[in-house]
Amino acid sequence: MDKPRLVILDRDGVINQDSDSFIKSPEEWIAIPGSLEAIARLSREKYTVVIITNQSGISRGLLTINMLNRIHQKMFSELSRFGGEISAIFFCPHSEKENCNCRKPAPGMFFKLAERLNVDLRQVHAVGDSLRDIQAANAASARSALVRTGKGEHTHEQIHSGQHQDLVNTPVYPDLAAFVTELLRHPH
Repeated sequence: MDKPRLVILDRDGVINQDSDSFIKSPEEWIAIPGSLEAIARLSREKYTVVIITNQSGISRGLLTINMLNRIHQKMFSELSRFGGEISAIFFCPHSEKENCNCRKPAPGMFFKLAERLNVDLRQVHAVGDSLRDIQAANAASARSALVRTGKGEHTHEQIHSGQHQDLVNTPVYPDLAAFVTELLRHPH
Protein backbone atom coordinates (compact mmCIF):
# COMPACT_ATOMS: atom_id res chain seq x y z
CA MET A 1 0.00 0.00 0.00
CA ASP A 2 1.40 3.38 -1.01
CA LYS A 3 2.01 5.90 1.72
CA PRO A 4 -0.80 8.48 1.60
CA ARG A 5 0.32 11.94 0.54
CA LEU A 6 -1.90 13.68 3.04
CA VAL A 7 -1.17 16.41 5.57
CA ILE A 8 -3.67 17.45 8.23
CA LEU A 9 -3.44 21.02 9.52
CA ASP A 10 -5.05 22.83 12.38
CA ARG A 11 -6.24 26.27 11.23
CA ASP A 12 -5.89 28.97 13.91
CA GLY A 13 -2.27 29.35 14.99
CA VAL A 14 -0.92 27.19 12.16
CA ILE A 15 -2.26 28.78 8.96
CA ASN A 16 -3.55 32.07 10.35
CA GLN A 17 -2.93 34.18 13.41
CA ASP A 18 -4.84 33.01 16.45
CA SER A 19 -6.91 35.09 18.85
CA ASP A 20 -8.06 34.33 22.38
CA SER A 21 -11.32 36.06 21.45
CA PHE A 22 -11.76 33.77 18.39
CA ILE A 23 -11.56 34.53 14.67
CA LYS A 24 -15.10 35.82 14.05
CA SER A 25 -14.94 37.48 10.62
CA PRO A 26 -12.94 37.43 7.38
CA GLU A 27 -11.28 40.67 8.49
CA GLU A 28 -9.88 38.94 11.59
CA TRP A 29 -8.45 36.06 9.52
CA ILE A 30 -4.82 37.00 8.82
CA ALA A 31 -2.42 34.47 7.34
CA ILE A 32 0.81 33.73 9.21
CA PRO A 33 3.69 34.81 6.95
CA GLY A 34 4.80 31.87 4.79
CA SER A 35 1.87 29.58 5.66
CA LEU A 36 -0.05 29.95 2.40
CA GLU A 37 3.13 29.50 0.38
CA ALA A 38 3.86 26.34 2.40
CA ILE A 39 0.42 24.89 1.59
CA ALA A 40 0.99 25.75 -2.08
CA ARG A 41 4.29 23.86 -1.99
CA LEU A 42 2.45 20.80 -0.63
CA SER A 43 -0.16 21.16 -3.39
CA ARG A 44 2.54 21.31 -6.08
CA GLU A 45 4.05 18.11 -4.67
CA LYS A 46 0.62 16.43 -4.95
CA TYR A 47 -0.13 16.31 -1.23
CA THR A 48 -3.75 16.45 -0.16
CA VAL A 49 -4.17 19.11 2.53
CA VAL A 50 -7.05 18.84 4.98
CA ILE A 51 -7.89 21.14 7.88
CA ILE A 52 -9.23 19.77 11.17
CA THR A 53 -10.24 22.61 13.48
CA ASN A 54 -12.22 23.28 16.63
CA GLN A 55 -14.61 26.18 16.09
CA SER A 56 -16.45 26.45 19.41
CA GLY A 57 -17.16 30.12 18.65
CA ILE A 58 -20.20 28.76 16.77
CA SER A 59 -21.79 27.14 19.84
CA ARG A 60 -20.85 30.19 21.89
CA GLY A 61 -22.82 32.41 19.51
CA LEU A 62 -19.74 34.37 18.41
CA LEU A 63 -20.09 33.44 14.74
CA THR A 64 -22.45 31.53 12.46
CA ILE A 65 -21.76 28.72 10.01
CA ASN A 66 -22.32 31.30 7.26
CA MET A 67 -19.62 33.55 8.75
CA LEU A 68 -17.27 30.56 9.11
CA ASN A 69 -17.82 29.86 5.40
CA ARG A 70 -16.99 33.49 4.59
CA ILE A 71 -13.78 33.22 6.62
CA HIS A 72 -12.87 30.06 4.71
CA GLN A 73 -13.67 31.76 1.39
CA LYS A 74 -11.10 34.42 2.26
CA MET A 75 -8.57 31.71 3.11
CA PHE A 76 -9.26 29.87 -0.17
CA SER A 77 -9.03 33.10 -2.15
CA GLU A 78 -5.69 34.12 -0.62
CA LEU A 79 -4.34 30.59 -0.97
CA SER A 80 -5.32 30.35 -4.63
CA ARG A 81 -3.00 33.28 -5.41
CA PHE A 82 -0.11 30.99 -4.47
CA GLY A 83 -1.53 27.98 -6.29
CA GLY A 84 -2.42 26.12 -3.10
CA GLU A 85 -5.43 23.97 -2.43
CA ILE A 86 -7.22 22.67 0.65
CA SER A 87 -9.25 19.58 -0.16
CA ALA A 88 -11.53 19.53 2.89
CA ILE A 89 -12.23 21.22 6.19
CA PHE A 90 -13.53 19.23 9.15
CA PHE A 91 -14.69 21.43 12.01
CA CYS A 92 -16.24 20.87 15.40
CA PRO A 93 -18.75 23.61 16.33
CA HIS A 94 -19.19 22.36 19.90
CA SER A 95 -17.95 23.78 23.18
CA GLU A 96 -16.07 21.71 25.75
CA LYS A 97 -19.27 21.43 27.83
CA GLU A 98 -21.02 19.48 25.07
CA ASN A 99 -18.61 16.57 25.56
CA CYS A 100 -18.71 15.47 21.91
CA ASN A 101 -16.31 13.03 20.28
CA CYS A 102 -15.28 15.45 17.53
CA ARG A 103 -13.78 18.29 19.56
CA LYS A 104 -10.02 17.96 19.85
CA PRO A 105 -8.38 16.44 21.93
CA ALA A 106 -10.92 13.74 21.03
CA PRO A 107 -9.93 12.06 17.74
CA GLY A 108 -13.42 11.91 16.19
CA MET A 109 -12.72 14.24 13.26
CA PHE A 110 -9.51 12.33 12.47
CA PHE A 111 -11.41 9.04 12.39
CA LYS A 112 -14.11 10.58 10.17
CA LEU A 113 -11.41 11.79 7.76
CA ALA A 114 -9.69 8.37 7.75
CA GLU A 115 -12.99 6.67 6.98
CA ARG A 116 -13.96 9.14 4.27
CA LEU A 117 -10.59 8.93 2.50
CA ASN A 118 -9.95 5.28 3.37
CA VAL A 119 -6.50 6.15 4.70
CA ASP A 120 -4.25 4.76 7.42
CA LEU A 121 -3.50 7.72 9.70
CA ARG A 122 -0.26 6.13 10.97
CA GLN A 123 1.41 7.42 7.82
CA VAL A 124 -0.20 10.89 7.91
CA HIS A 125 1.35 14.03 9.40
CA ALA A 126 -0.87 16.27 11.53
CA VAL A 127 0.41 19.76 12.35
CA GLY A 128 -0.93 21.79 15.26
CA ASP A 129 -0.04 24.53 17.71
CA SER A 130 -2.04 23.48 20.78
CA LEU A 131 -1.84 20.64 23.22
CA ARG A 132 -5.27 19.37 22.12
CA ASP A 133 -4.10 19.26 18.47
CA ILE A 134 -1.18 17.02 19.40
CA GLN A 135 -3.28 14.87 21.74
CA ALA A 136 -5.99 14.33 19.10
CA ALA A 137 -3.45 13.43 16.40
CA ASN A 138 -1.73 10.97 18.72
CA ALA A 139 -5.04 9.45 19.84
CA ALA A 140 -5.81 8.82 16.14
CA SER A 141 -2.30 7.37 15.58
CA ALA A 142 -1.36 10.18 13.18
CA ARG A 143 2.19 11.57 13.15
CA SER A 144 1.88 14.77 15.14
CA ALA A 145 4.09 17.82 14.71
CA LEU A 146 4.07 21.04 16.73
CA VAL A 147 4.66 24.50 15.30
CA ARG A 148 5.76 27.37 17.55
CA THR A 149 3.32 29.85 15.97
CA GLY A 150 -0.03 30.57 17.61
CA LYS A 151 -0.15 28.77 20.95
CA GLY A 152 2.85 26.64 19.97
CA GLU A 153 5.43 28.24 22.25
CA HIS A 154 3.13 27.79 25.26
CA THR A 155 2.33 24.22 24.17
CA HIS A 156 6.04 23.42 23.89
CA GLU A 157 6.53 24.65 27.46
CA GLN A 158 3.54 22.57 28.65
CA ILE A 159 4.93 19.43 27.04
CA HIS A 160 8.39 19.92 28.49
CA SER A 161 7.19 20.91 31.97
CA GLY A 162 6.88 17.25 32.89
CA GLN A 163 3.07 17.18 32.69
CA HIS A 164 2.97 15.48 29.29
CA GLN A 165 5.89 13.04 29.16
CA ASP A 166 4.07 11.05 26.46
CA LEU A 167 4.42 14.01 24.05
CA VAL A 168 8.09 14.98 24.55
CA ASN A 169 9.16 13.27 21.31
CA THR A 170 6.76 15.35 19.21
CA PRO A 171 8.81 17.07 16.47
CA VAL A 172 8.80 20.88 16.81
CA TYR A 173 9.15 23.42 13.98
CA PRO A 174 9.31 27.22 14.00
CA ASP A 175 6.28 27.43 11.68
CA LEU A 176 4.35 25.62 8.95
CA ALA A 177 6.86 26.66 6.29
CA ALA A 178 9.70 24.98 8.22
CA PHE A 179 7.62 21.81 8.65
CA VAL A 180 6.86 21.67 4.92
CA THR A 181 10.51 22.24 4.01
CA GLU A 182 11.54 19.33 6.24
CA LEU A 183 8.72 17.07 4.98
CA LEU A 184 9.60 17.68 1.34
CA ARG A 185 13.31 17.19 2.06
CA HIS A 186 12.69 13.92 3.93
CA PRO A 187 9.23 12.53 3.07
CA HIS A 188 9.01 9.92 5.87
